[in-house]
Amino acid sequence: MKTPKILLTALSLFILTIGFAQDEQENQGSVIQTLTPSKLIGKGQYDLKWFNNLYTQTESTFSEGDEPRQTFFTSTLEAYTGVGNNKRWNVGVILEFRSNVVADRDALEVFQFDGESGTARSGFTSFAPSVKFVPLKNVNNFSIQSSFFIPLVDNETEDGVFLDQDGFIWQNRFFYDHTFTGNKFQIFGELNSELNFGDEEDSFANNSLRLTPGVFFSYFPSSKFTVLVLAQHSELIDLGNDFDQSFTALGGGAKYQLTDELNIEALYTNFVDGSNTGLGETFNIGLRAVF
Repeated sequence: MKTPKILLTALSLFILTIGFAQDEQENQGSVIQTLTPSKLIGKGQYDLKWFNNLYTQTESTFSEGDEPRQTFFTSTLEAYTGVGNNKRWNVGVILEFRSNVVADRDALEVFQFDGESGTARSGFTSFAPSVKFVPLKNVNNFSIQSSFFIPLVDNETEDGVFLDQDGFIWQNRFFYDHTFTGNKFQIFGELNSELNFGDEEDSFANNSLRLTPGVFFSYFPSSKFTVLVLAQHSELIDLGNDFDQSFTALGGGAKYQLTDELNIEALYTNFVDGSNTGLGETFNIGLRAVF
């Protein structure tokens, strides 16, 4: 199967690129401390992020007790560059790859990419042109990311295995952060809105609006290392498809600045409550390079 080789090649190119990168960072603090998602990069800079999310569940709100395990892996690559001279506009693209296994297969079998009929599916599922901008000239810690996701899947579900939404998504994410005096504590807030549209028979989520607010609180023992806790809630609001959904997730994690350009993060979340949803947990790891 070519998919694992493609991912390994992409990772190699990612690391090679940041290996030759020149440091154009601010001198005060590290990227994880000064260049939060609320902040934009400048003209001629590049921001690359590779984020991997593994969600696995044996419980849901649809039944009582344990269920056969289902696992959903999402790998997202984001690439942005700065335009203009005032750090108020970034343009880029987002690419998503997914691998899902059901029918009580082991969670790590998502990395087999075997496409076994009735238990597994994988492939590139969507891409999105994207723009980030700072709407208020004098408030550089508030920004908006607007992306338009175009589906690459033919069918949302095949042989009982879900892969990804078969519909268009207009996503707008609102970011804000505040660093407290002393640079040891930082709070970051996000509101993610997703307008899903397309033929109702193609996707469970088409003709709906998803709103997901989240709060992240970070402590910096040093400028290169942070630990954080987070809380998120998501509501899928019915706009005509006769389906709604909600969930609440709590978790925590850490970030470390490996080099001037490259940092790594690891996060864990647990779905503690919801309706019409699974009650699983996520394991996340990401690499980000800014140069």
